[in-house]
Amino acid sequence: MSVYDPIARIYDPWSTGVTEDISFYVDEALGAGGTIVELGVGTGRIAIPTAMAGVPVIGVDSSPGMLEVCAEGAQKAGVAALLDLRLGDLRNPPVDERVKLVTCPFRAYLHLASDEERLEALAAARELLEPDGRLVFDVFAPSQDDVEETHGRWIEREPGIDERADWDLDAQTLTLSVRGSQGSSTMTLWWLEPQRWHSLLAEAGFDVHACYGWFDRRPYAGGEDTVWIARKR
Repeated sequence: MSVYDPIARIYDPWSTGVTEDISFYVDEALGAGGTIVELGVGTGRIAIPTAMAGVPVIGVDSSPGMLEVCAEGAQKAGVAALLDLRLGDLRNPPVDERVKLVTCPFRAYLHLASDEERLEALAAARELLEPDGRLVFDVFAPSQDDVEETHGRWIEREPGIDERADWDLDAQTLTLSVRGSQGSSTMTLWWLEPQRWHSLLAEAGFDVHACYGWFDRRPYAGGEDTVWIARKR
């Protein structure tokens, strides 16, 4: 059972305020010129708009509940034929096809607990790519201000949905809890500094094409968020 299954029905209301990444990933998908693979597809927050733009998406997620919500959303949006949803893991996605673009949006790689798992996942993404194909993903490392403002406090993130962040700066983990009337769950995320992500990408057989500081494609110059575009070496 995935940690997301209990909150599959409140995930979209919980993340309704997160929209800044959608157009970025849709533009990347349009530039690929064919079917893409989205790892950690979830409820289709990115994949459904991508399909609505005419791009076929193979979507992989480890949560049956999230995939069920995604399928329902794709049906309502009239793009079910463009979404191929598959149950699987970031480190071993059930995809035999080779594509020009693999994406892993909304910090999904932070569910990987060790460099061994990260390298396994990056290698798996690389295996899905055609020569010179691209892997695009985003991650974060918290600022001290963010930690101080949120640590150990329940905060109403959206109406009726509370969120709590418990930070461990030594272990570089975030224990994130969410609760609402339709479910609750707790998950652990592991973050890294950007320099370490750069090293892992190189070790996994990628060349970093760009590292942005936000989805408007500003060059990374410090801060919490990094958006990576890496090419298969």
